Amino acid sequence: MQNICILGATGSIGQSTLDVVLRHPSEYRVFALTAHSQIDKLIEQARLCQPKYLVLSDDANYHEAKQALLTSGIKTELLSGAQALADVASADEVDVVMAAIVGGAGLLPTIAAVKAGKKVLLANKESLVMSGELFIHAAKEHSASILPIDSEHNAIFQCLPSDFQYGDLSASGISSILLTGSGGPFRETPLNKLSDMTPAEACAHPNWDMGRKISVDSATMMNKGLEFIEARWLFGLQSSDIKVVLHPQSIIHSMVQYCDGSVLAQMGNPDMRTPIAHGLAFPKRIDSGVKPLDFQTIGQFSFGEPEPARYPNLYLAIEASNAGQYATTALNAANEVAVAAFLDGQIGFTQISQVNQECLAQMAGCQLNDIEAVVAWDHECRSQAQQIVSSYSREAS
Repeated sequence: MQNICILGATGSIGQSTLDVVLRHPSEYRVFALTAHSQIDKLIEQARLCQPKYLVLSDDANYHEAKQALLTSGIKTELLSGAQALADVASADEVDVVMAAIVGGAGLLPTIAAVKAGKKVLLANKESLVMSGELFIHAAKEHSASILPIDSEHNAIFQCLPSDFQYGDLSASGISSILLTGSGGPFRETPLNKLSDMTPAEACAHPNWDMGRKISVDSATMMNKGLEFIEARWLFGLQSSDIKVVLHPQSIIHSMVQYCDGSVLAQMGNPDMRTPIAHGLAFPKRIDSGVKPLDFQTIGQFSFGEPEPARYPNLYLAIEASNAGQYATTALNAANEVAVAAFLDGQIGFTQISQVNQECLAQMAGCQLNDIEAVVAWDHECRSQAQQIVSSYSREAS
């Protein structure tokens, strides 16, 4: 029996994780569920799995949640705040941590789990985008096991040889990593119409059921850019080792190309329960609840190259990856501010990449030697991005 802490339980990844866990009650027990502010959903989940702890990251909702929990009759202890997140992620009783908090908010509790030597199922790509080398060093120092849950990185992981040497593709006979992406809902939208796209349209992903922030990132392909950066750190790659390939059907989740001409691809229906189940049970396989592919009904696969004019955020992310940690942290911070502003109707769709580009240009390089420096730089970059957003809003008015 393994005890599991689900960081970001009420999000799409957290809900899928709980679905898989509840299919195997003799194998897994939920120790803690955390959320930002979705009290009703968190208590509903607690009713299903009876965790020892519920944690709200937003202290302001504590009293409301406490009353709702008392009314529910569920015997679970309620905690709140950033320190409580880190405490349940690093608790001695915990064996596995699902790191599924969206955005930079997931960094500190995920690092806490890493430093406690946990098995970390990494769905929070921003942790690696923001802290990169520091994160990998901490995982090695504290013997934490990092298993990728993003469908693309999990696919790569499944296609690598068992004796893969971190940072050395040639030793494993690998020539390149092929990172696939659907291209989002605007893959065929005329370029001159992109500026008119609404939040509702941007969130209508054709294949995946995701949260609003990630859906917008998919529409701009920033999500693929962040995954590009994440892949570099997860597997010790250079930018030249990775190729981004458009694959609108989202059936091939990524591929590994070998020097003998072979290409290994991981395929499956677009359902995050597959990589979650793989990470939970690795190296074994368990039922995820996902239907197998029916090759008689799939139809054709198609592939392409992402256009720079359509997806400037993707290429900004690749540039930032080459510039270094300060740039990837700055880009992630700016993007979170820009996407939130777009969803709130403050800026247009194409202005997301403009905010990101301006923020990168304005934030000079610096050394980020510890997590505290990363967090401080992240805050500074968010402030700068917010100023840029405000200037756009003034121009529009």
